[in-house]
Amino acid sequence: MDSNRVILSAKQKALRINLNEDLYGTFAEIGAGQEVVRHFFRAGGASGTIAKAISAYDKDFSDAIYGVEEHGRYVCESRVNKMLDHEYQLMETRLQRKEHPSKHFFAFANTVATVNYHKTIQGHGWFGLKFQTTPDEDPSEVIMHTRLHEPDVLLQQQTVGTLGVNLLYGCLFFHKNPKELLISLFDNLEREQLEVDMIQMNGPAFREVDNRLLSLQLVKNGMTDAVIFSPDGKNLQASDVLYKKNVLAIRGSFRPVTKVSIDMIAQGLKAFKKESNVKEEDIQVLFEITLNNLSAEGDIDEQDFLDRADILCSIGQTVLISNYQKYYKLVDFFSRHTKKRMAVIMGASTLAQVFDEKYYRDLNGGILEAFGILFSRDLKIYLYPWYVEKTKELWTTESTPIPPRIKPLFNYLLFNKRIIDIDFDQEVLGVFSRDALNLIKSGNEGWEAMVPDFVDRIIKEKCLFGYCGIPYETPTGPQEDTAEAAARAISQQSKLN
Repeated sequence: MDSNRVILSAKQKALRINLNEDLYGTFAEIGAGQEVVRHFFRAGGASGTIAKAISAYDKDFSDAIYGVEEHGRYVCESRVNKMLDHEYQLMETRLQRKEHPSKHFFAFANTVATVNYHKTIQGHGWFGLKFQTTPDEDPSEVIMHTRLHEPDVLLQQQTVGTLGVNLLYGCLFFHKNPKELLISLFDNLEREQLEVDMIQMNGPAFREVDNRLLSLQLVKNGMTDAVIFSPDGKNLQASDVLYKKNVLAIRGSFRPVTKVSIDMIAQGLKAFKKESNVKEEDIQVLFEITLNNLSAEGDIDEQDFLDRADILCSIGQTVLISNYQKYYKLVDFFSRHTKKRMAVIMGASTLAQVFDEKYYRDLNGGILEAFGILFSRDLKIYLYPWYVEKTKELWTTESTPIPPRIKPLFNYLLFNKRIIDIDFDQEVLGVFSRDALNLIKSGNEGWEAMVPDFVDRIIKEKCLFGYCGIPYETPTGPQEDTAEAAARAISQQSKLN
């Protein structure tokens, strides 16, 4: 990444694109006006670049062109995908390639909702670009979601225009360096104006891109505070994952996933299913890794991150990467997207930290302000016991050390069942991920007994966490998929009485 890159203004970027005789495409914008294409018209020389500009603002007219959105929402990923597919296909069918042999076609689209008059709805939008890097190449694609933070419609429209130009320019000139492309999205923009909380790059220009790393970069670069990706490695937008869901989250290093990790999620899931306000079909389980955890040993090791992600994805889990060191910020994030019951699974040692006042000195209201955010929501904490090696103690709700001056608050939450103990497997309490990791890295045996069988297989198959032993050889005969094995193990444990 070139730290000395000259940052051009939106007008300069638009003009450079307009003066490139090989670039030719369409602009389709819905919701906030034609704020992106406006830059290209004003820059000059647009007649050689813009094939068409359209703003199908009316819902019925938009439906006639792009089709109906069954869920009734038009500022969504499916809408921007339909717009891109339709407009790019028109480019290919209406323009004869033999008459435009050197042209690189592109289609830009966005669908945006700006802040409403009463400031009760926050602005946000979906942006997409389908483009060629050579005339004979299949198109590549970038899809992203942004949240707009400015309190004024006009300011948000200006931000949308600049962001759209940055996206188009970045894809056309920085596609060989996706990290540079990502950073360039904020050229002439500030984090206070917007955040980009989801981006996905696909196609021949991005063959070497792991989209999970893009999610990590969004958080690492401060472009957002939390990102989510699915078991298949696709980056997701939080509202699409959490809307009207009962969220069950577990935070950890997962370096690697151990038998304790699986027992915690299984026992937490068993308890969550019994809650009166929870429907099993509405449960969304999230494995969360904080940025602080990823950088615990200094700079973030991307391979170490991918090793953790590979295991979690392989066992069929949805992963959340966040910059929320404090739990009240995590719960506040969930609350933006769902009003249903939430639960967080945590070990007793973590609970002791949650009740330590020193972590809330930056808040005017201290621990009471943080807990007001935490427990004003429909939240429960599922406490998994902590085995203290030195003293051979087992910390539960009855024995976890809580400072005396905070104990009345703890007792109040305990009495109202906002903090409850969950079941546990006595045999796995002495398993710690750091011990397993040390054994893996040192090449010693014994770590296999600390992790589930399917995790053992994944580590050996992919040589994760520096594993350098004998690669895993698949036994003859039909084998159960690792994701299926993990799901079955969690399901069976969660049903235990």
